[in-house]
Amino acid sequence: MVHLTRVQTGLAGAKPPKPVDNKADPKAASATAENLHHSASQLRLAEYNDEFTTSVYGSRFAREDLPKDSMPEGEMPKEVAYQMIKDQLSLDGNPKLKYTNLASFVSTYMVSPFFLRPPPSLIITLDAMLTFVLAQEQEALNLMADAFPTNFIDYEEYPYTADIQNRCVSMIANLFHAPADGDAIGTSTVGSSEAIMLAVLAMKRRWKQARQAAGKPTEHPNIIMSSAVQVCWEKAARYFEIDEKYVDCTRERFVIDPEAAVALVDENTIGIVSILGTTYTGHYEDTKAINDLLVKKNIDCPIHVDAASGGFVAPFVVPDLEWDFRLPKVVSINVSGHKYGLVHPGVGWAVWRSCEHLPKDLIFNINYLGAEQSSFTLNFSKGASQVIGQYYQLIRLGKHGYRAIMSNLVRTADHLSARLQELGFVIMSETSGGGLPLVAFRFPEGAEPHAVADRAYDEFALAAHLRARGWIVPAYTMAPKTEGLKMLRVVCREDFSRSRADDLIADVKLCLGVLASSDKETLERAKKYVLQHVTAHGKRSHKHTAHAYKDEKHSLQGKSGKTHAIC
Repeated sequence: MVHLTRVQTGLAGAKPPKPVDNKADPKAASATAENLHHSASQLRLAEYNDEFTTSVYGSRFAREDLPKDSMPEGEMPKEVAYQMIKDQLSLDGNPKLKYTNLASFVSTYMVSPFFLRPPPSLIITLDAMLTFVLAQEQEALNLMADAFPTNFIDYEEYPYTADIQNRCVSMIANLFHAPADGDAIGTSTVGSSEAIMLAVLAMKRRWKQARQAAGKPTEHPNIIMSSAVQVCWEKAARYFEIDEKYVDCTRERFVIDPEAAVALVDENTIGIVSILGTTYTGHYEDTKAINDLLVKKNIDCPIHVDAASGGFVAPFVVPDLEWDFRLPKVVSINVSGHKYGLVHPGVGWAVWRSCEHLPKDLIFNINYLGAEQSSFTLNFSKGASQVIGQYYQLIRLGKHGYRAIMSNLVRTADHLSARLQELGFVIMSETSGGGLPLVAFRFPEGAEPHAVADRAYDEFALAAHLRARGWIVPAYTMAPKTEGLKMLRVVCREDFSRSRADDLIADVKLCLGVLASSDKETLERAKKYVLQHVTAHGKRSHKHTAHAYKDEKHSLQGKSGKTHAIC
């Protein structure tokens, strides 16, 4: 039974307002009447000055701007600081959501398959294929969290952490077929960019020492690479004062031409760069062809392989592909652990064929517990978490686990390629494991099949509309000498399943319909709007480095319009 009772409003016994004397003071009467009119809904804002209430959003911090330019004078409760920062970051593309970032190679989800024979209840049959159920590895995250306070460089205090790094180096060097009778050497880095810097330093120093020993000048060293290289290669050449020699891509060839690369070698060349998985289209450059030409022509020039993305893919998908230390001219390799190495960022690895290729005067020795520990890094202090995470993945997954994951990614990429091709797109990337598990595609042009005459929209417009649907699919302008070729790219990472690929296709169809039904003026307005809002978040009264030099003309992007691709 519901018992009813009279609601107490607090108005009982309240005195009526005094009558308004319009004759005495008309202005006062008008003001009084207005006050009476609003008395029932008078705005009453809380003026609490407390530091923190039981609710983050009930505190004063919720109504104030977060500090942007200067440190605040006072403190902020930890709960508030956490929630305010989390709210800001939630506006970024969330790497864990279903509809999200297909732009980056960086691992956002550390998972691994159950072993060979999972319980029958955990097997899912899909298109006559057995798919292992994937589970979040809390053990890996716990190990990494435990290592947060560990300063990796403090070998004396954390000798076993240093030993774990050495185990990882050995495993990766052996994966890359380091000579069994040699003395391969390597180190962990914060990513492939640092690893590349170290490799370039080693090549330059070794070239310089050889020139000095022969009594020859050491000015104007140069390095040969494809114009499709990631921007860190431009940085390395610029920072270390090395001339850049580029082998340009074309509309039909998106990788380095081995003949052209070898033809550029001169006495000042410190090395040739070969990419195992280009950032744009995922192609594997032909390292073996470069090696064989150097051997055939008896040219003493080393090769560095940029295996940032492909180093943890090719050994498991195309194990017979010769790109690594099986080739005598390959002296160093870099690989990213936080890409297809399946570790959260950032960790990378640099490996040299032997100590001969890493000049001793670049190495610093640190003594711990009476033993010498060699160090070759650009930075010093860094956390140990990612190295621990890499070791966990290597021993937890093993070769079988990595092979299973990479094989599924190749299948997913092939499926997505086929579906996009059905929609009339031109597929620029390789299939069947011939390159990275990604899909690079573009609209057909000219006399190509399915080309639309006078199409009012381009790849960038499609990328913008997909972003409105929640997908981050980047559009790029290709490397120089490709006649302004535009493209889109989808990176298939560990958590990008076949069903998600089908969801993406559904939204691509929807966006194509919207674009096709829009007039040119509307599309141009939308393009300007998107450009305005992706380049500036709110008003800024100050300038940061990223904005102050946005019109630079010294890089390939500044000179040619090439887009520096997301890695």
